[in-house]
Amino acid sequence: MIHPYSNETQTRWDRGDFKVQLNQPNNTRPMGFCDGSDADIAEMQEMAESEGADEMRIDKKLLKSGREIWTLYGGG
Repeated sequence: MIHPYSNETQTRWDRGDFKVQLNQPNNTRPMGFCDGSDADIAEMQEMAESEGADEMRIDKKLLKSGREIWTLYGGG
């Protein structure tokens, strides 16, 4: 499940409650957080398609903590 960015979800990320932070290129604020499951990826794909993107690419960066930052790119 993708949790949209809010002060509450940012605090939960800071505490380590989420495994993945979701970013968009050229945006300093995260778009949300998730656990990085296959269901999360499918949800992101559905969101991209609903916004008119023909394809979606995810660049993944592994942090020393074991958590990840995913930057989402949509093409179309």
